[in-house]
Amino acid sequence: MSERFVYLDHAATTYVRKEVLEAMLPYFTEKYGNASTIYSIGRESKKAIEEAREKVALALGADVKEIFFTGSGTEADNWVIKGVAYANRQKGNHIITSSIEHHAVLHTCQYLESEGFEVTYLPVDKDGLVSPEDVRKAIRPETILISIMFANNEIGTIQPIGEIGAIAREKGVYFHTDAVQAVGNVPIDVNKMNIDLLSLSGHKFYGPKGIGALYIRKGVKITNFMHGGAQERGRRASTENVPAIVGLGKAIEIATKNMDEYNRKLIALRDRTIDELFRRIPHIRLNGHREKRLPGNVNISFEYIEGESLLLMLDMKGIAASSGSACTSGSLDPSHVLLAIGLSHETAHGSLRLTFGEENTMEDVDYLLETLPPIVERLRAMSPLYEKVKEGV
Repeated sequence: MSERFVYLDHAATTYVRKEVLEAMLPYFTEKYGNASTIYSIGRESKKAIEEAREKVALALGADVKEIFFTGSGTEADNWVIKGVAYANRQKGNHIITSSIEHHAVLHTCQYLESEGFEVTYLPVDKDGLVSPEDVRKAIRPETILISIMFANNEIGTIQPIGEIGAIAREKGVYFHTDAVQAVGNVPIDVNKMNIDLLSLSGHKFYGPKGIGALYIRKGVKITNFMHGGAQERGRRASTENVPAIVGLGKAIEIATKNMDEYNRKLIALRDRTIDELFRRIPHIRLNGHREKRLPGNVNISFEYIEGESLLLMLDMKGIAASSGSACTSGSLDPSHVLLAIGLSHETAHGSLRLTFGEENTMEDVDYLLETLPPIVERLRAMSPLYEKVKEGV
């Protein structure tokens, strides 16, 4: 095992920033009051929640009353899709989404199909982009929701959210975006982009796990997902997770403030990695759009090797990476995202996702570039198919 450790899986999760942890700690031990109570430490908790809500609203260009805290991004996605579907069933039963959404969206839509709803799963092009015109053509009189992710968690492609939002607004259809990978990484303005509902998760931008938020534009008709109490202005029952909410607020405040500088750094790391991998390793493919992609995302497919072996050998060298979404790492099936952009099962199985974060350096990139090519060559040496390729067959 290597003594060196390089973490390149920030799309799966980030660590909690020191400033975020420090902001959270008092609410575990000193200011532990239930925010629904009227005595002083309860009021302190309530005040902290509202301050965090203001920070989230500011980061999204939303009104503070449009922000609701959830237990995760997955919960926020479920709330949107089920909540809008059930609240608007008299108007229609049709939902539009894409074939490369996170499973929090796809599985929820599939569940609704068993409940009598109809779902259109739009295709994407070779770069993973949804066509706004395809969205327009898919809208029917009974369409009640369009849900298109802001940026893909595997290949990093950023969708034309503003264009899709404008079409949805023109047609009078609610527009939701799963922005779990985008918040903290790219600028977002829900009003300029015509977004009606937006999901986010704290642990993707150096906040704690187990906390998310949902933006619901004022006037959107949506049922409650959680029942049992009057928390979150009667919209989401459950005693508030005050430390995590405080952490989310602090994390999004820092991420928004430092975004330009942070992105410049990540883009430099990303672009050097892509350019050098193509220079040093033959028979590879970049997955996702070359420019319209998250600043820290690199997704490469290596022909004639198997991705799990690649990950294990990188781990032995102290490099933590991924072959796709962390939520599907236990699955033997190839990535639905890579299949949707046209990869074969074999090529999809040979994919590697590298996602950079604030602690990464050019020295980390150098170490990756020293380490990865010999591993690829070693794995290909075990492949009878690659031997034929080298022989020109």
